[in-house]
Amino acid sequence: MRGPGGYYNSGNALGLVTGIAVQIATAPASSHWGNAITARTIEFFAGSGSAVALTLTTLIFFCGGEAYHRAWARPDAPDVNLNRLGDFLSGIGAVGLGISLLLLGDPLLAATSGLLHAVGKFGSALHLPGTPVLVWPASWPDPFRGAVLASRLPAMLTTTLALGSALPDAWVGGSLATPVMPLTLLGCYFLWAKADLLLFGIGTKSSDQISTC
Repeated sequence: MRGPGGYYNSGNALGLVTGIAVQIATAPASSHWGNAITARTIEFFAGSGSAVALTLTTLIFFCGGEAYHRAWARPDAPDVNLNRLGDFLSGIGAVGLGISLLLLGDPLLAATSGLLHAVGKFGSALHLPGTPVLVWPASWPDPFRGAVLASRLPAMLTTTLALGSALPDAWVGGSLATPVMPLTLLGCYFLWAKADLLLFGIGTKSSDQISTC
């Protein structure tokens, strides 16, 4: 878990595994239950344009997380070029996430979790170390890293509201699968936000090097 890569991919894995598990758990019981599980799994990964976009996005995010992991696994961590690669891959993943959210009919989250996230990641990948950002005071936190962190907030709020509406139904005997996914997503967002903060240098011993990322 050294560096942000472990936190990013832990969140990715948690969301992926829980999503598949919920799909399987909610499959209708029948004599062809095995076929139902297969069908629900295929539906999860490729059942719609949004699902396909999200599957490809998840793969790209995993690759980005691995790039971050390798960047921070070295004794002289972080490796600037690998860290930039992680930013660039995450930017591509954010574009895919935005497309998936648009296909789901959620333009607000597409603009924040997708577009704002992508701007932050691409900006981090392209910004030259030590170069001031136009009209951005040098004493302020990195604007691109800040944009990534800010892109989490609307989705976290939406997920919290979804969890709040799902818990009463589960409490009175409704399906436990309903609150599981938003609860899991909140866990994912906290892991991803922890990784975002590490890229600011918060919680690390090499904060003096992070500014070169």
